[in-house]
Amino acid sequence: MRLSQMLFVTLREDPKDAEIPSHKLLVRAGYIRRIGSGVYAYLPLMWRVLRKVSQIVREEMDRTGAQECLLPQLQPSELWKESGRWDTYTKAEGIMFAFEDRQNREVALGPTHEEVITAIAKDMIRSHRQLPLHLYQIQSKFRDEIRPRFGLMRGREFIMKDGYSFHTDEDSLKQTYRDMDQAYRNMFSRCGLEFVAVDADSGAIGGSGSQEFMVLAEAGEDEVLYTEDGQYAANVEKAVSLPPDAVPSPFTQYEKRETPNTPTIATLAEFAQCSPTAVLKNVLYQAIYDTGLQVLVLVSIRGDQDVNGVKLQNELVKRAAQFGAKGILSLEVPDEEAQKKWAAKPLPLGYIAPDLGDEYIGKTADIHPKFLRLVDETAVNLKNFVTGGNEPGYHVFGANWGKPFKLPALVVDVRTAMAGDRAVHDPTQVLKSARGIEVGHIFQLGTKYSQAMGATYTSENGEEIPLWMGCYGVGVSRLAQSAVEQSYDKDGIIWPVAIAPYHAIVIVPNVNDTEALGVAETLYEALNQGGVETLLDDRNERAGVKFKDADLIGIPYRIVTGRSLKNGKVEVVKRATKETQEIALEELVPTLQQWVQDALSRE
Repeated sequence: MRLSQMLFVTLREDPKDAEIPSHKLLVRAGYIRRIGSGVYAYLPLMWRVLRKVSQIVREEMDRTGAQECLLPQLQPSELWKESGRWDTYTKAEGIMFAFEDRQNREVALGPTHEEVITAIAKDMIRSHRQLPLHLYQIQSKFRDEIRPRFGLMRGREFIMKDGYSFHTDEDSLKQTYRDMDQAYRNMFSRCGLEFVAVDADSGAIGGSGSQEFMVLAEAGEDEVLYTEDGQYAANVEKAVSLPPDAVPSPFTQYEKRETPNTPTIATLAEFAQCSPTAVLKNVLYQAIYDTGLQVLVLVSIRGDQDVNGVKLQNELVKRAAQFGAKGILSLEVPDEEAQKKWAAKPLPLGYIAPDLGDEYIGKTADIHPKFLRLVDETAVNLKNFVTGGNEPGYHVFGANWGKPFKLPALVVDVRTAMAGDRAVHDPTQVLKSARGIEVGHIFQLGTKYSQAMGATYTSENGEEIPLWMGCYGVGVSRLAQSAVEQSYDKDGIIWPVAIAPYHAIVIVPNVNDTEALGVAETLYEALNQGGVETLLDDRNERAGVKFKDADLIGIPYRIVTGRSLKNGKVEVVKRATKETQEIALEELVPTLQQWVQDALSRE
């Protein structure tokens, strides 16, 4: 492609709405343009990148025997209500674009396609002889993000590969899950990314096991905890660890003391001259289930630890059935306004004890009349601890489970693992922290959707059995931007060869130099014919502008028809290393072919 004929506009200044380097560079380099909040146009250079990423994904999926299809973006609400996720996606998370059509039917733009694919399986899969089956698609998805940001990282419209597999049993599902683990590693390696696979929370998708693939980058929205031995890595939402040992409490006698101005663990520990590990912290949450019922949850945890909101929500979802519900719409620490709606009397905030009385809850139809009391594993073995006195400005010292406080029946792990904690698999290993960008996620769904939607197969014995399912997603547009976030310098983007829009760019410093232009034209044609995808910068611009643009857009190899021509050579610069060398004209094409081939084999 000739730049003189291309939609090619670069910017020298960073766009005002861009926060992270990759977003700034993709806009400046003319890859994307913002159309609306969280909505971007993929311009010619970006579309070439996305097509290459998609092709790598497609090849690795096809290699496993998966079959490509295309599912509707517009989905009827009935399917989502059948699975039980309509309220979760439209009210709880609120991420689904839902509306009524002209016949007043509720429809939505799909953020994901579990319901659609399960409906297809229900209609078309009859016998065990059709299984296992794996279908996938690559298309645009939609999420009504509260705060779209970071360009393609968190947009409201994005390109994604999602695949769904169907099986007769769990063993078959796990085999495909292992196949997808390897296929995903192949995809990301071929795209030239540094990544790590981590244990992850299944979130609103559900299921049992799940694993995320993270591109490590400072701008990552997720925190990854890992051990240097390579044996453990997990998203902080899922991570487990051994907390620091508790420091023995200095208090031996039970008593209630005045503790003015100590509403936080830090202020209390300083006042009491004790370790935060000798404190029992009691945190109040308000959960709203999908039936509208509100449940007040009191979580007791060791004072130096924090409650992991995702783990807590998962624990509460497990108990949804006892409240006649399927899921949770929201979970939050109730503020003053929320408390006024249900509190029978003012709460002793900052001074709550684990036995806070149920009489604090007013008698309203949509509030469960009792606190749901949970205790984290870190707090179970505390002795002679300090905790709230259920009276503002007072704490009790030297308290114990059994006397005076009853240990809650529900013992859970809801603590947030932290960098510096000891690893469960090997306590000599210490967890370290890194930032990551999620580019892929694989799930073992089990029979969650097939049971809810009646998708079954007939076994060899003639039984109707729910299908076992897996789900496998890759963020194609997110992956493309994450490659930039992981590889750039002060001059611009440094694309991996495999997904660069073009392999090489031929620059004519002076288009009025007929000899230089003629050589450039010849090389441009020869390189493209030889399989080296090449741009020709034949614009009537200053050489410095052309060099800056070449660095900015990140083409791996820059070829300059300049002063070296008098010696029958051209200057070649490798974008990643800035290494410069002169190569004879007759050797250029085979040299570039070899470089591209070598780079693709490494990536």
